Amino acid sequence: MTTVNILSGGAAQGLVRGLSDAFRAQTGSGIDGEFGAVGIMADRLRASTPADLVILTQELLAKLAEEMLIVPSSIADVGRVETALAVRNRDPKVAVKTEADLREVLRAADAIYVPDTKASTAGQHVAKVLDQLGIAYEVASRLKIFPNGATAMRELATSTAQRPLGCTQATEIIATDGIALSGSLPQGCELVTMYTAGVTTQAAHPKEAAALIALLTGADRKELRERAGFAG
Repeated sequence: MTTVNILSGGAAQGLVRGLSDAFRAQTGSGIDGEFGAVGIMADRLRASTPADLVILTQELLAKLAEEMLIVPSSIADVGRVETALAVRNRDPKVAVKTEADLREVLRAADAIYVPDTKASTAGQHVAKVLDQLGIAYEVASRLKIFPNGATAMRELATSTAQRPLGCTQATEIIATDGIALSGSLPQGCELVTMYTAGVTTQAAHPKEAAALIALLTGADRKELRERAGFAG
């Protein structure tokens, strides 16, 4: 069986997983790949890691196309993803409407679970927001940093802290058992990121990769994308 290899930001993992059966039924092909911080995935492609398609931020995918690593005509937007807050299922959701609310919620948390603050989209944004709120130094010892959002959320789900909180992209929160989407970041701290897919110039299975992109972005899959946390 042909297998399409993906390098993708963690934001798309739940959506790809949800489409794997439909893709196999349509093409007879399977899906394999790596999901993680977008910067690391881009560097994996640059280092010649075999991949048929990538799903990364729109900005990063455009750079890879300029570097002649992505076929420009294959590029298609998957959808927008917001960075949001997460809590364990057994904990009350937090209400955050203003920057002041967010500052107090973060100060009250005894553990804050986030993805890589240097290589991931959400992690970079969390670091920026903590600086913006003036509490980066205050909460530094409580940050629990993991390679990607999916791992951070799994760790949040099993956290033994009294008042843990997570912050990553909504798609990664929705895809993780044991935690709940608590709410959006307030105005002035929000981040909405467009994710985009493209076939690599060195794809071993370009036709199948293009078929998967069509499935990911098709109008008939809009409801699935929305359930996974993507907006149009």
